[in-house]
Order: sequence, then structure tokens, then C-alpha cells
Amino acid sequence: MIKIICLGKLKEKYLVDLVNDYLKRINKYHKILLTELKDEESLDKEEKSILKYIDTKDYIVTLEIEGKMFTSLEFANLIDKTFIDYSNITFIIGSSLGLSKTIKNLSNLSLSFSKLTYPHGLFRGILLEQIYRAFKINNNENYHK
Repeated sequence: MIKIICLGKLKEKYLVDLVNDYLKRINKYHKILLTELKDEESLDKEEKSILKYIDTKDYIVTLEIEGKMFTSLEFANLIDKTFIDYSNITFIIGSSLGLSKTIKNLSNLSLSFSKLTYPHGLFRGILLEQIYRAFKINNNENYHK
């Protein structure tokens, strides 16, 4: 299963529609679960909230601006190879406060999609699109250019 843990609820209908569309598309290939947690006023409170949803047996990927960057093909390969050794991949998207050191230290991989900062709701859509693209690539289906 792919799990995505993120902070904050989406309010904008266009972002909710984007996320729901990609969740539906991905579900044709693999089970996916998106968990939205409440934004808190401190990293300590967010950390406690996130820790309730992390299974340390999962392959944990934190999304961080300082993380490693991949091409779409490399990302597809990462997903494919990770499922050989792990039954679950958990992606964690922090709030505007970032992620605590404890959460970062639990991570198997710190991943960056860019040095740019994205709105958190939009980034959920970007992450989901890349996961969908990875499944299309790994199944040799026409989508990736």
C-alpha cells in the first residue's frame, strides 16, 4: 500500500478534485491511502500526530526541500524496487512549519521535487501525479513523455 500523511485539510474545490482524480487513477494499480492531519501550532504537536500514523516497518519518505531529487523514471524505479522489500511506502508532507527532526530521522529517504516552495495542497496533487506516472511507466503504458 502507498500511504500519504499530510498536514492540513484542503479547502479549495479544484485541489480536492485534483487529489481525488489521482487517487482514483492510482487505485487501479495499487491501494493508496491519504491521511490528512490537523495543522498544529508547533512541530512537537505535529510530530505526535504524525507518529500515530507511521509504521516503522514501512519505507518512509519525507518530502523536504533539501532532499534528493529524481527524474520521473528514477522515481518509478524507486517505487518498483521498494515494493520488493517493503509492503508499504509512506510519504510524509509536512506543514508550513516543516517536519520535526524525529520524523526526519525515521525517514528512509528525504525526497525533493524542487528547490522551489509549493503550496501544500498543490504539492499533494504533484506528488500523486508522479506516483500515477510511476505506475504508468512501470506498466509500460503510454503516458510518460
